[in-house]
Amino acid sequence: MNRNKKHILKFSEVGIKDVPLVGGKNASLGEMYRNLKSKGVPVPNGFAVTAEAYRYFLKANKLDKQIKEAIKGLDTGNVQNLSARGRIIRKMILDAEIPQDLQDEIFSAYQELSKSERPPTPSLSKRGSKGELEVAVRSSATAEDLPGASFAGQQETYLNIRGRDALMEAVKKCFSSLFTDRAISYRYDQGFDQTKIYLSVAVQKMVRSDVGSSGVMFSLDTDSGFRDVVLINPAYGLGENVVKGAVNPDEFIIFKPLLGKSKTAIISKRLGTKKIKMIYAGSGKAPTRNVNTSEAERSRYALTDKQAETLAKWAVIIEQHYKKPMDMEWALDGKSGKLYIVQARPETIQARKDIYSYEEYAIATKKLSSIRRGVAAKILTRGVAVGSKIGTGKVRVIMDASKIGEFKPGEVLVTEITDPDWEPIMKIASAIVTNSGGRTSHAAIVSREIGIPAVVGCGDATEKLKNGREVTVSCAEGEEGRVYDGKVPFQIRKVNLKNFKKPQTKIMMNVGDPDEAFDFSQVPNSGVGLAREEFIINDYIKVHPMALIHFAKLKDKKVKKQIESLTLGYKDKKEFFVDRLAFGVARIAAAFHPNDVILRFSDFKTNEYATLLGGKDFEPVEANPMIGWRGASRYYDPKFKEAFGLECRAIKRVREEMGLTNLKVMIPFCRTPGEGREVLKTMKQFGLERGKKGLQVYVMAEIPSNIVQADEYCQIFDGFSIGSNDLTQLSLGVDRDSDLVAHIYDERNGTVMGLIEDLIKTAHKYKRKVGICGQGPSDHPDFAQFLVRAGVDSISLNPDSVLQTTIKINEMEKKLKRK
Repeated sequence: MNRNKKHILKFSEVGIKDVPLVGGKNASLGEMYRNLKSKGVPVPNGFAVTAEAYRYFLKANKLDKQIKEAIKGLDTGNVQNLSARGRIIRKMILDAEIPQDLQDEIFSAYQELSKSERPPTPSLSKRGSKGELEVAVRSSATAEDLPGASFAGQQETYLNIRGRDALMEAVKKCFSSLFTDRAISYRYDQGFDQTKIYLSVAVQKMVRSDVGSSGVMFSLDTDSGFRDVVLINPAYGLGENVVKGAVNPDEFIIFKPLLGKSKTAIISKRLGTKKIKMIYAGSGKAPTRNVNTSEAERSRYALTDKQAETLAKWAVIIEQHYKKPMDMEWALDGKSGKLYIVQARPETIQARKDIYSYEEYAIATKKLSSIRRGVAAKILTRGVAVGSKIGTGKVRVIMDASKIGEFKPGEVLVTEITDPDWEPIMKIASAIVTNSGGRTSHAAIVSREIGIPAVVGCGDATEKLKNGREVTVSCAEGEEGRVYDGKVPFQIRKVNLKNFKKPQTKIMMNVGDPDEAFDFSQVPNSGVGLAREEFIINDYIKVHPMALIHFAKLKDKKVKKQIESLTLGYKDKKEFFVDRLAFGVARIAAAFHPNDVILRFSDFKTNEYATLLGGKDFEPVEANPMIGWRGASRYYDPKFKEAFGLECRAIKRVREEMGLTNLKVMIPFCRTPGEGREVLKTMKQFGLERGKKGLQVYVMAEIPSNIVQADEYCQIFDGFSIGSNDLTQLSLGVDRDSDLVAHIYDERNGTVMGLIEDLIKTAHKYKRKVGICGQGPSDHPDFAQFLVRAGVDSISLNPDSVLQTTIKINEMEKKLKRK
């Protein structure tokens, strides 16, 4: 028989060029089975029911003409019209019979697979005398640019299928899935002929992830498109819950450049709630069912670190083979402990984006401070931010897909979870908010594809958001997505980076939020001049380090309960601090690797530290915290030294275990050279030694004494970063927060500029670098020009000022050269 006319092809017989014969999914599975098993990437065996078998099925039942007739008069803008036609076509297919000879061919291939793949131990569902294998039956579209190649979840999957009758029914259901409402709508919008697209079916050996775990994996960051990481989302049980967003999964982020080269390449790890898992039903009509997970399962990760790194290595192999970013599904067999790749397809959302086009969304600056205090705009609910956009509209809560006809263009869709049936209205929504799901859920992937913001995994969105209420959905403020009450002003800035030139003076960034680091790193820059620990501690840890060290001594029961909840899964509370800080810092260091990232050790004032959980028990009350117990004076003090030790352990882990040696550290508010030596001595006690393994230690130049005694500071530190805010305040004796003397506060004052000029000269004499971190250069072009003329090595700015200031510095350098 002509190969193109065959109804069955084994995975070993197909490859990536066979998409017209077996669809994208089968072609990819065959490609990997044939070419990547030898490279250590295991793929469960199976076979394809070909597109020719589908055509034969249609012809035998005379369905091709009936489908053509049912499509006439299609109006995809009318949800009821679309739904009615899709329902009619699917019923036609499900009511039809697969021709007997085709059934025999499929069943014969299934029996052969069962014989060759029979496991050594009995499976959960009792086998018949024929030893029939449990299989996954999946749809596989025959055009690469169909929904399955670019949208999430269009292809149906039926799990734990066993026996002839169940297999034939699953194959028919896959055939009918070519005509879901969403698939019809998408093909219509893309100009495809509805009757010229065909379907293949994958029949693949099941992996016992029902007693293990499974999930999705991408060879890039799905939100920013950052190419140097692998993103893995695991949950317990079969994989459908993760794909469809019915569960909030764990998250691992692995840094590809150091994978296999360092002790661990995991730069971020977050525990998901994982409240349910899908398992085999065992008996009854439905082959699978969802059950609640135990507290023990929820408090631990669904993968070990070693397993996550193994998957990441496979992701790199798969990406290199296909020469493009990939979207993969994997499964961990709970019986054998073995991992498998069960699906791979090109990632088509970030990969299609114009790498030279940079778009920046931001809540309007004037409103921002009051919004964060909850004055100007109340936050109604929070969840995981998908993308970095902002959208506004009226809320429409819909809990069932049968009600999608009520949705109007421009509304904000609020629901529990979404699946392919919802997509006709998702593409006309201004934003999406869901109770469940993670960053790789159906709602997340589709919202990225169609370019709208989504906040997923809120838990309470359908309760907190009421129909008709005007809201603003913001994904532009880091990993946490927020839904604000009312219309909140926001800005959009677009920049073409194609011919963007970096100036001679290094333009670096001030970065506090690790969740924004991948996005920020794509703006032309020379690294991070100031990475702030305070943001990570405040938002990722929330607990005073001494409260974790002396947890048993805490007397406030309410605070102890809150800390117990935050540190779920940590027997040693100190490890929670080290872990969270290390992952936050690592994410920033990886985002800008191999450029320098200068991390400032914690610089909370006593009143700020007191606001952390348990902080009041360990912080004194000071009349003027701004010039009190802060920065360097804390680190060697017996009352705080243990806490500083946790910071040192986190940095040591990032540099020595993760291998991110581009990370440098900086000491803030160091009043005297003697104090600097005391801090370096304390760091060494905790395993961080200046010069060892290339560690450089900078000091903030924010006190006049740092500059007056610059010669001595140059003997003990590798560089300086000018903190122009504090330097101006302390040089002029001005409280920068006081409106009464605000008119005197100015970085361009002759005293301040003179001190800066002196520091640069002295530092360069000793071959020490000098940078500045502050908004002064972007707010005042003449101040930036002064810094360039003075020979400052780098200017570190808030990310929203980098592009504009870079343009200005380029112009200044050209003028200086001409002169």
